[in-house]
Amino acid sequence: MTDPNIAVATQLRNIEIKTGKKLIELDQIIAKSGLGKVSEQRAMLMETLGLGYGDANALALQRKKTLDVPGDDPLTLIYTGAKAHLRSLHERLTLEIDRIGSYEKQAKKTYISFRRNKQFAMLGPATKDMLELGLNAKGLPVTPRLKVIAAGGMCQYTVRIASESEVDAELMGWIKQAYASAG
Repeated sequence: MTDPNIAVATQLRNIEIKTGKKLIELDQIIAKSGLGKVSEQRAMLMETLGLGYGDANALALQRKKTLDVPGDDPLTLIYTGAKAHLRSLHERLTLEIDRIGSYEKQAKKTYISFRRNKQFAMLGPATKDMLELGLNAKGLPVTPRLKVIAAGGMCQYTVRIASESEVDAELMGWIKQAYASAG
């Protein structure tokens, strides 16, 4: 049986390829349209981008989806001002994490928590130019890229990410290990 999160992540990635636009750009198109209903947004996307019903619907639903926070989109609240450009990197990494399997996202004031039976990762801006990914896992290899955090912290490791090129096999391996250890 196919995991729905993986199917949605694949569909969204394929939409990026078809349109030549990143999810953040597609989201901005919807936001700038001023349309509030999914049906209106879907129709606009079909007309302006030439998308089929399913792809346009997926984008409109993605826009509507919130991360356990009523009202405002938590990513908009986290990625404001000088950090706004980091949102697309956050979304890219989240899309890759979505492919691993099912989990829940919980928005906090300055980051998003990724949880299964327990938190396995957290992601948010570290500086105006970098994201910080916190990981909860035991026995990850010591590398200059992966920082070990002293006992008692929210995570056991952190890694700073400044570009999409850093979302690589090594990083995804660490995330998969943290995901597996969270039950």
